[in-house]
Amino acid sequence: MTASEKFPLGQPGFVTNILDRAAHLRAHDAKLLALEGRSDSRAYVVHRDSLVVTQDADGPRALLSIEEALKFGANPGTIFLGLRGGAAIFGMGISAAAVEALLPRNDVKVSELRGMAMQGVVPPEELSAIAMAKSMVNWHQRHGYCANCGTRTAMKEGGWKRDCPNCKAEHFPRTDPVVIMLVTSGDKVLLGRQKHFLPGMYSCLAGFVEAAETIEDAVRREILEESGIRCTDVKYYMTQPWPYPSSLMIGCTARATNEDVVIDRTELEDARWFDRAEATLMIKRQHPDGLAGPHPFAIAHHLLGRWVHGGEKAGA
Repeated sequence: MTASEKFPLGQPGFVTNILDRAAHLRAHDAKLLALEGRSDSRAYVVHRDSLVVTQDADGPRALLSIEEALKFGANPGTIFLGLRGGAAIFGMGISAAAVEALLPRNDVKVSELRGMAMQGVVPPEELSAIAMAKSMVNWHQRHGYCANCGTRTAMKEGGWKRDCPNCKAEHFPRTDPVVIMLVTSGDKVLLGRQKHFLPGMYSCLAGFVEAAETIEDAVRREILEESGIRCTDVKYYMTQPWPYPSSLMIGCTARATNEDVVIDRTELEDARWFDRAEATLMIKRQHPDGLAGPHPFAIAHHLLGRWVHGGEKAGA
């Protein structure tokens, strides 16, 4: 199965939700403890940007039993992600020392999540739940102390809250909004590349939404700042959760009102216009100069692919 078949248009990674979040259970510690002790409960074990998977006879498996997770060295504090078919699914962290102990083993592997997802090692339908686990585990690891008074905080409500015992402040996970834009001018599309991209890869421009800023204003500002292009007719397409560490990619389209590109070299290595034929070759990985579009795993591919296939008409 090709990457485009794994992630067909309109279905990038991390968007297929297989869990009932069952938020009504988060405040019931006794019920969550009982669920954690059930033999059918499972967990995703996360270390930084990587995932712990077992090497079973029929292939890698990311969804571990609680017993397996603890034997591998996962931290006992679990984050309740939700229910699947009545069984509880949790997220668990694991220390660097425990990961080091796993590396020589053949029955378990700790691999970078993005690479496994792009290669199809992890089934696409599991990625949303894994993204939730990754975002939540990372949030707890980075927010162990109260931002108000500095006291060590405690995990509450199945991991969806941290309370300060000193000043009584409540802390909740955050999601950072990011706009990602397909900018067109007639039958041309604006794409850029950053220095860390794979050689020859171009993608949609993107940037964080700032305080007190609308999505539309963020689209126009980011495009202008990075490329010198002014835009109008901003339209929403779809979103993609992005657990690096916890963002929401807001896919939009916009129409350019000028075409003279002025690149902000602190943000981009390059930015240029591509016509529809050239963009089509990039999507197919058939460009004669080795240029390529973003992987189908990412929302940028779906923005570009929709335009290439005529779903977003030029200038619409």
